[in-house]
Amino acid sequence: MLKRLRQRIQDPTPESAEERGLQSMQDDSHGTLSQNAAHSLNEFDPEDEDDSEDGEDLDGEDLDVAGSWFDGDSKAFLASVAVHVLVVVGLASITIATQPQLLSVLIDSEPIIEELAPLDVVTDIAYSDTPSDEFGADSIGSVDMALSSAPIVADVSAVEAVDLDVSIPDGDVNVTFTVEKAVGLTESPTSVRGMTGVGTTGTDGAVDRVTYEILQSLEERPTLVVWVFDSSISMVKRRQEISARFGRIYQQLGIVQAEKEKREGAAEVPPLLTSILSFGSQVEILTKQPTAELSEIREAIGKIGNEGGDEMVFQAIKTAVDKFKSFRVAKGNNPARNVMLLVVTDERGDDLALAEETIKACRFQTIPCYVLGVPAPFGRDKTFIKFVEFDPAYAQVEDWAEVDQGPETLYPERVKLGYQDSYMEEPVLDSGFGPYALSKLCYETGGIYFSIHPNRKLNAKVERKDTEAFASQMSYFFDPEIMDRYRPDYLSEAEYMARVKKSPLRYALLNAAQLSRVGTLSKPKMVFIKRDEATFTKELTDAQLESARLYPELAEMTSILAEGEKARGKENSPRWLASFELSYGTALAAKIRTESYNAMLAKAKRGMVFTKPESNTWNLQPSDKVTVDSKLEKEAKLAKVLLQSVVEKHTGTPWGILAGRELDNPISWEWVESTTDLNPPARNNNRNPPPPPPTPPMPEDDKAKMLKPPAPKRPIKKV
Repeated sequence: MLKRLRQRIQDPTPESAEERGLQSMQDDSHGTLSQNAAHSLNEFDPEDEDDSEDGEDLDGEDLDVAGSWFDGDSKAFLASVAVHVLVVVGLASITIATQPQLLSVLIDSEPIIEELAPLDVVTDIAYSDTPSDEFGADSIGSVDMALSSAPIVADVSAVEAVDLDVSIPDGDVNVTFTVEKAVGLTESPTSVRGMTGVGTTGTDGAVDRVTYEILQSLEERPTLVVWVFDSSISMVKRRQEISARFGRIYQQLGIVQAEKEKREGAAEVPPLLTSILSFGSQVEILTKQPTAELSEIREAIGKIGNEGGDEMVFQAIKTAVDKFKSFRVAKGNNPARNVMLLVVTDERGDDLALAEETIKACRFQTIPCYVLGVPAPFGRDKTFIKFVEFDPAYAQVEDWAEVDQGPETLYPERVKLGYQDSYMEEPVLDSGFGPYALSKLCYETGGIYFSIHPNRKLNAKVERKDTEAFASQMSYFFDPEIMDRYRPDYLSEAEYMARVKKSPLRYALLNAAQLSRVGTLSKPKMVFIKRDEATFTKELTDAQLESARLYPELAEMTSILAEGEKARGKENSPRWLASFELSYGTALAAKIRTESYNAMLAKAKRGMVFTKPESNTWNLQPSDKVTVDSKLEKEAKLAKVLLQSVVEKHTGTPWGILAGRELDNPISWEWVESTTDLNPPARNNNRNPPPPPPTPPMPEDDKAKMLKPPAPKRPIKKV
């Protein structure tokens, strides 16, 4: 026993596998348990206990050191435990902030009561947003009843902002501006759209609305108003109306300004300045400097001449922008001003090539344009105004003068059929909007286009004889609330064409609309008397010549439109859909009438038998039944479906009116027999009275009493 104990002390290597595993654990623990502690554990071996019980002596050797529980190894073990405990406690005492601690401070105080500034209440200018049921040439508040395109304010512009490197005229550095779509009078980064279908019966209503717009501008900052007048002969009456209205305008604005000065004190500079320009073939600035004096304004208007010829409206607007853009910036004692352009004209302008450049200039300078214009005729370039002579040097007669007032779209979006020899007789309808370029100018700059027409009334036809002097002849006007859905696409030419090319329907319609005017059977021969077979056949052949001439042109038009019919269900724009269905339905109907007319005459040439013995005449009468060809019958059904769709879906629009007229006109023909008296009684054509007796020579005294020759008639070329 003692020998084995000494051997263990000298060689502490464990003897068993269990002890070798324990020893390995001890080595890996980096001193957590000492070797002596492990030896202590071996002291409890059962064999040793047996030996001990036998009372074997240890030969006097002191074994206290090996068997003591508080020897050096025990101290190392306890020290190791203490160090680990301290490390664990130390780590536990470290705080890791997972979320910043916010300091909350409770403030207990009385609420601050701020005194609100008094509101500017305008009592002298009446302007109502509620549509009125009545129109009148002297209406003051009727202008707003025809808002077909209310302002649309968007948080994000519909087009991308363009970065332009612009050299400032009065500066030495180049800067980059971000140009917004159309900002109107404000300088906020929002996109403000103008109105393009504001209709009124009289100039007074439009002028009063303009007065309201001027007042709104003055509430923001001092304002410069630039009036740009058309100097053509046809504008004489309107210029006189506006000049007479100026007193009321400036009286109203003066009252409002006086009330404002009572509250805020007198202004250091005139809040409202006015300048007058005129244009015809040339642009003329009639006020040397912008003025606040009403007498100077009226004097300048009185200088406007009455010339004919070209009307350079966009050149005039561009000139006004270049002349007065400096007023947008404060200089010295002169404050920054809003600048408003008020254009008075009755045509579309003869310098359309400058339109886009002018629009960009107005947008860049944030100058809104308001146009007191005329409605554009639906789908037409030209219309006719009732010209009444006002100059006593000319004969006081009425006449019809051709003027350029349309169309309302960038390109024609409706086919031209019929009226080849009588363009003036074609029904003229209000498009609901102004000429395209001027309307786009107002729309893009945040202004308003006023369509002024004294005969404007809804749900009633206007006869030609009832047309007012210096107004264009239009048969129908339409509710602007309905027409709002049909506003033209005010886009750049590139974007317009890009959208057209993406749509087979639009592409087909635009191609067909580019064709020259195609004729229709306006006055076909309807009565054929069968005196003998040869004469009867010749009359039928001669009548076929007109239909044979028209058929190829109509067939080409319908063939182009047929390509777009396949995409009819994909079109979302009510304007484009109505235009296509009306055009295709009308073209098909005209083609079917022409082709079936020719087929009916060919049938008669092959031989037809009268059912009554006394009959000797064949009469061709309109009919809705197509009996000559199954293909024509199928096309006739499609034409009726298209036209009926327009009538039902686009009621109260120009498309609906024209489609209804087309449906009222039968699409084909039928033969009806009758009897004609081949030997009518002779008429007494000898009704000429005997010649009057010769007139005796006039005495010299009577010659002196003769009236002067009548005044010459003004030669009307372009008014």
